[in-house]
Amino acid sequence: MATLQIQNPLSLIISLCLLRAVKHPSCGRSWLQHCSFPTNALPTQQVSIPPFLFEAVLYAPIDDTNSTAKIGNGNIFFTLYKKEPAMWDSLTLANADKEKLQHLRENAVLKAQEKAKEETEAKKITKQENKKYALEATMKLEEAERKRIEDLKEKERQKVTKELELWKKQQKDGDKYKSIQAKEELHQEKEPLKERKNEKMNKTRIPNEGSTKTRLKSTRGHGSCSIFSQDLKEEQLPAPRAAATIKVNFTPRVFPTALRESRVAEEEEWLHKQAEARRIINSDLSELEDLKEEEKNPDWLKDKGNKMFAMGDYLGAVNAYNLAVRLNNKLPLLYLNRAACHLKLRNLHKAIEDSSKALELLTPPVPDNANARVKAHVRRGTAFCQLELYTEGLQDYEAALKIDPKNKIIEKDAEKIRQLIQGTMQSS
Repeated sequence: MATLQIQNPLSLIISLCLLRAVKHPSCGRSWLQHCSFPTNALPTQQVSIPPFLFEAVLYAPIDDTNSTAKIGNGNIFFTLYKKEPAMWDSLTLANADKEKLQHLRENAVLKAQEKAKEETEAKKITKQENKKYALEATMKLEEAERKRIEDLKEKERQKVTKELELWKKQQKDGDKYKSIQAKEELHQEKEPLKERKNEKMNKTRIPNEGSTKTRLKSTRGHGSCSIFSQDLKEEQLPAPRAAATIKVNFTPRVFPTALRESRVAEEEEWLHKQAEARRIINSDLSELEDLKEEEKNPDWLKDKGNKMFAMGDYLGAVNAYNLAVRLNNKLPLLYLNRAACHLKLRNLHKAIEDSSKALELLTPPVPDNANARVKAHVRRGTAFCQLELYTEGLQDYEAALKIDPKNKIIEKDAEKIRQLIQGTMQSS
């Protein structure tokens, strides 16, 4: 064992203690053990030239992997293990000339370089294996996540399919029930008609029988026409037509306003715009590839969004309305319903945009779209008020009151907004 004692920054006294080989009592392994000798009896060597390296050519090779060097309290402690268990005559190689030392140094450097290269290659291989393992683990995680998403999509698709089939079944049952009711009503209407017809038939038969008898009697009284008296039969007169009520149905007007108050041109323009909007469907979207034909209908998506809104699933409702708008961007009710969702989600600017778009599509103003225009003004006014833009909000509420002046709720809300504006002006 070698002990390095630091006396000053520029001088190192290296004390080489004699070592002897001993055997472990349990496994018989040899190692170098320190022997206690006086310090002044040991050979010393002073190292005072940079880089302050200490070199000792040992007597035999040692195990570099298990050997250690520890620094502490101004001392360096080397623990060196032999490669082969044997007794050393001395710690260092004695009587070694410069050429041999140079050869040993070169061999040591080459071995160190080879060892470093091997360690670098081993680290590189380990790093590549770790990287490959990490990549495989990431791919497995991504595959599991993709499978989870596909399972969720499949479950949602099955759920929607079940709901659609249930809806179809309900519609079919409703149509069947209506047809049964119609048949019953028709049967009930036919019964009194048959009774009246039978009564009239009975009434018409009585005088016919009397006239027939008189005719028969008259022919018998004269005694002539005996040829006809044998084959004479009762004459059958056709029954008169049965009385019935004819119902005259007029084509109903779409708008309930009187003709003198209606704006026929504007009403026809509104109906034409709605018919054109429902014919326009953008079916070339990539998102529609996985959907069924029923799911590509904007009206079906609107009903789906309305159900989600009623259940409190506002994000799901927004997604349904978004796809419906992408299919047909000319239906004002889609923007109007999506504005209500944005109000619930506190997306106030988007609520204002959708309400404005709905008002833009709700033209010309006719009684048929009055209710939708009232909702659009109220929702945009509510969004303005929540953004503390009370003046703009009051304008929308007043516009809604002009359309529906009897709405007490809107009138109360407009009065509250006026009070807020007055309070703000007084405080400022």
